[in-house]
Amino acid sequence: MTKSLTPLSREDKASPWVKVQDGVVKYGFLAVTILLFAYFALTEPAFATTASIFAMLKFASVTAILGLGMTFAMVVGGMDMSIGSQAGLAVQMAAMTMVFYNLTGGTAIAVVLVVGLVVGLVNACLIVLCKIPDLLATLAMMFVLQGVKLIPVSGQSVSAGMVLRDGSVAPGKFTAAFLQIDRGTVGPIPVPVLIMLVLAVATWFLLSRTKWGRLMYAVGANPEAARLSGVRVGYYRGLAYVLCSLFASVGGLILVSRIGQGDVSAGSSSLLEAVAVALVGTSVLGAGKPNAWGTLLGALLVGIVLTGLTMKGFQYYYQDTAKGLVLLVALLFSYTMSRKKVRYSPAT
Repeated sequence: MTKSLTPLSREDKASPWVKVQDGVVKYGFLAVTILLFAYFALTEPAFATTASIFAMLKFASVTAILGLGMTFAMVVGGMDMSIGSQAGLAVQMAAMTMVFYNLTGGTAIAVVLVVGLVVGLVNACLIVLCKIPDLLATLAMMFVLQGVKLIPVSGQSVSAGMVLRDGSVAPGKFTAAFLQIDRGTVGPIPVPVLIMLVLAVATWFLLSRTKWGRLMYAVGANPEAARLSGVRVGYYRGLAYVLCSLFASVGGLILVSRIGQGDVSAGSSSLLEAVAVALVGTSVLGAGKPNAWGTLLGALLVGIVLTGLTMKGFQYYYQDTAKGLVLLVALLFSYTMSRKKVRYSPAT
C-alpha cells in the first residue's frame, strides 16, 4: 500500500506553534521597537525625556520622508536609486537660490519643488516610455544628479560669504524664515516632525483609502494582470516616481535648513537609509507589503537605535552596523517567519 500526501486539516493548521509563529510575524517587530525604547529609557534616564524624544523624531524625519517616497516606488514594484541624489540636489539648489542669487526662502522652496517634479517626470519617462528597467534608469539618474549638483559650484559647498568664480563675494545668505523649516516649532513640536506626520498621513490615505492607491498596489503585485484588467499601468508607475521625487525634495529642504549650507556631501547616505526603512516597514504588523505606517516605524526604530547608542557613548562608526542589524531583523520577520508553507502529513 502506498502512502499519499494530503493537506493537513484546518485544526492542524491552527496548531499552537502556527499561532505563535503568526503572532511573532505580526507583532514581533513592534515588540522589538518597544523593548529597545524601554531598554534605553531605563539605562539612560535622559533618553525618555520630552526634549530627547522630540529631538529623536526630528533627527529621523528626513529618513522617514525619503522612506515614504521610496514606499511609493516599491508599491508599484520598483525602486528609486536616485532618491539620495535628489535630496542632495535639493540642498544645493536651495542654497544657490538664496546665496548666489540673493532670493527669498519662499523662492528657494518653489525652485526645489519644481526641480524635484522635473526629475520625477524624467524618471517616469525613462521607465514608462523608454521601457528602461526601474533600477537601471534611476541608477543612471543618480550619477547624473551627483554631477549636476557639483558642476555649477565647482565641487564646493555653498555658504554665505563664499568667493565666487569671478572673485566676487556671494551676495545672499540663508534667510531666517527658511531656517525655521528645521529649527522652528509649533508649540513643543518641531516643524520637521509635523511635516513628517502630515506626509505619513497623506501617504497612508492615498495608498489605503483611494482608488489610486489600490491600483498602484495592483500594478506592483502583477502588472500584466492589472493591464489586462484595464489599469493604466504606465500612468501609475510614473505617478509613483513623481511622488517619490517630490518627497525627496521635501527631505532635502529640511536637510539644507538643518545644516545651513549647501553641503556637497548632503544626501550621500540617504539612499541606503530610505531603502532600509521602507523595507523594514514591510514587516510591521505582518503587512508583507510597503506601507506608510511601517516605513514611519522603521525610521523611528533606526532613530531609537542611533540615539540610544550615541547616549551610551558608542562612536559614529558603529551606526552602520546597527542599521544593518535592524534591517536584518526586519527581513527575518518579513521573509523568513512570514513565509507560508503548505504542510503535509502521510496518509494511507
